[in-house]
Amino acid sequence: MEYHNPVLLKETVDGLDIIEDGVYVDVTFGGGGHSKEILKRLGENGKLYAFDQDPDALENKIDDNRFTLIHENFRYLKRFLRFYGVKQVNGVLADFGVSSHQFDVAERGFSTRFEADLDMRMNQKNQLSAYHVVNEYDEEKLRQVLWQYGELRQAPAMARVIVESRNDNEIKTSEQLKAVLKQFLQHKKENKILAQIFQAIRIEVNQEIEVLKEFLLQTSEVLIKGGRLSVISYHSLEDRLVKRFIRNGLFEGEPERDVFGNFEVPFKKVGGLIVPTREEININNRARSAKLRIAEKL
Repeated sequence: MEYHNPVLLKETVDGLDIIEDGVYVDVTFGGGGHSKEILKRLGENGKLYAFDQDPDALENKIDDNRFTLIHENFRYLKRFLRFYGVKQVNGVLADFGVSSHQFDVAERGFSTRFEADLDMRMNQKNQLSAYHVVNEYDEEKLRQVLWQYGELRQAPAMARVIVESRNDNEIKTSEQLKAVLKQFLQHKKENKILAQIFQAIRIEVNQEIEVLKEFLLQTSEVLIKGGRLSVISYHSLEDRLVKRFIRNGLFEGEPERDVFGNFEVPFKKVGGLIVPTREEININNRARSAKLRIAEKL
């Protein structure tokens, strides 16, 4: 299986501040790039658990007695660590990007480049697919998906056109969806707008924002004091949530303060925002929007 070169590999693993006999979790295993780097830095008594719900990722399982691959969504982080007798860990790594492998396998339906059935499921066992979102959501719900997750200004008009079109014929493939929305694809911005449309539908299909929130809340429970969280996000929706959670432990609103104006937070940030170098982006174009944030459990 061809998977992408892991983005910000050294910086992300450095952020975990690994101790040789520690216990670590890579919740987005994919091609195993980050996991292999963590294992290089662990001693013989160290332990690494990895999560991935995509069956294709199982082909990349690492043969190492310090390594356990859990075939589940990382929204169940705490539950499955406990299944393996683990209550707390020294570090958690997450790389939220869709892998190059998922984009490059046409039949998965993630890419705007290929003709494929509307699917976009990271876990093929899930019932909700892109087909259901496009053909069964009402106009208001479609508008919300396109606006909230794609940040598309023309979301109301796009939703209306999709509903009007599917009344005549089902929209079954990526090319059919592109044809339906052709009027919104300005020539110079066509690829960008298509990427936003597909991103919005993919986030809805895989409940990515809900999963991210559930995951972050669990990290504050499973990390030991002084444990590290190292997170790469690829679009502003994710990065805003990660940034706010690290800053005040919430996704919206402000924390309750005591009479002195102080409030407790689960994490403190370590360093500032880290982004790929120009050299890394030249080698791996999909790194261009990556943002790494590191935090330490208080």
